[in-house]
Amino acid sequence: MKETQITILERPKLRSPILIEGLPGQGQVGKLAVDHLIHELKAKRFAELYSPYFPPQVLVLEGGLLRPMRNEFYYVNLGEKGLDLVLLVGDFQGLVGTGQYEIAGRIIDFCVGLGVKRAYTLGGYGTGRMPKHPRVFGSATCEELVKEFMACGAVCQEPGNSVVGASGLLLGLGKSRGIEGTCLLGETYGYIVDARAAQAVLEVLSRILGIEVDMGELEERAKRTEQLLAKMREEEQKKLERIQESLRGHEEISYV
Repeated sequence: MKETQITILERPKLRSPILIEGLPGQGQVGKLAVDHLIHELKAKRFAELYSPYFPPQVLVLEGGLLRPMRNEFYYVNLGEKGLDLVLLVGDFQGLVGTGQYEIAGRIIDFCVGLGVKRAYTLGGYGTGRMPKHPRVFGSATCEELVKEFMACGAVCQEPGNSVVGASGLLLGLGKSRGIEGTCLLGETYGYIVDARAAQAVLEVLSRILGIEVDMGELEERAKRTEQLLAKMREEEQKKLERIQESLRGHEEISYV
């Protein structure tokens, strides 16, 4: 394989669909959010993207089967809302800058062909802490969309910040192709899969789109993560206390 390719599995009938991207990144926030949407909305996979810029490895599935690394496009027709969505998830982003640009360009070409005029990219905003109520930081390609995300509970990113990877490139490159868009980033520690931040991002997005999404599964996953972190902190505290006790004992022996 010499260049990024998209394999079409089905050609769905879509009416000015909206792209929602959630590729792996900080805290896996975007991926968790879009995976959850796919599950809850019962979206159907219709295309797959393969690229030489993905890591040189394959994924082992249940039963010993394996497959190449890929990104996947899903679609859902929300007839009652008059809304069609194209959902993008995947195993990896491009490994190098050149690959990021090529993959983003190929995605944009594909989405323009589908009639996409609006995009929402989702991800994490690493702060090094795990807030109980994560903030959602937004940025957009036009003032209208800035007002939209602020009215739905997100706050503007600080000037001078950058949006790295697909979440930024798809919007930056897409604008010149007639696609306006918004990036929503959930506040996250950054190194732990963060369902709480994914839930916060989805709550803002669902308000923007005017849809209802059951958050029960994300809520349960967030609670399990928080319980695990609490247990880890407790174990670390016990270890520290044992070390301090050992040092005190050593000092007492030294003065005998």
